[in-house]
Amino acid sequence: MTDAPELLEPLSDLIERFDHVAFGVHDLAESARFFEWLGGVFEKGGDNRAGGFRWVQFRLPDGNRIEVLSPIEDDSFLWRFLRSRGEGVHHLTFKVSSAAEAARRAAEAGLKVVGLHVEPGGWSECFIHPSTAHGALIQLAEWPDYPAPPSTLEDVLAGRGIIE
Repeated sequence: MTDAPELLEPLSDLIERFDHVAFGVHDLAESARFFEWLGGVFEKGGDNRAGGFRWVQFRLPDGNRIEVLSPIEDDSFLWRFLRSRGEGVHHLTFKVSSAAEAARRAAEAGLKVVGLHVEPGGWSECFIHPSTAHGALIQLAEWPDYPAPPSTLEDVLAGRGIIE
C-alpha cells in the first residue's frame, strides 16, 4: 500500500464531503438519549430491512452528523460486528459523486474494496475494508439529495420511520 497522501489524490475530485460517523449499538433508544445529551438533534431514521438494521441520524450543533445503527435481525452484519467488537464506531461515510468510480480507483490504488452496490439514480455504495484503511471501515456513498419524509424519533424507534 502506498502512502496516505497518494491514496487521497485519486478520489479528491469524487469526494463531495465527509458526511457522518456511524456507531453500532445494541439499544438505539438508550444511545439516542446519549447523543441528544451531546447536543444532537434528531434528523431522520428508519429501517433497512435488507440489511437487518434500524438507523437514526442526529445533527450536532456544528452541523456535523452522527448516525447510530442497531440490529433488527439476529443474523445481520451488525449483530456480527457487535458480537466481535462490541459497541462503537462502525464506519466513516464520505459522499461521492460516483460510488462505482470511487470503487474502481480505490481498487486500483491497492485498497480492498467490498460491498459494491450500484443503483442508478438511487443509493450506491462501496466500502474500503479496515485492513487497508488504517483500521477503519470507510463507506463511499452516492445518493440523490432529497428531503426525508417527516417522522419523529419515537416513530423510528417503533419501526415507523423510513423503510428501505
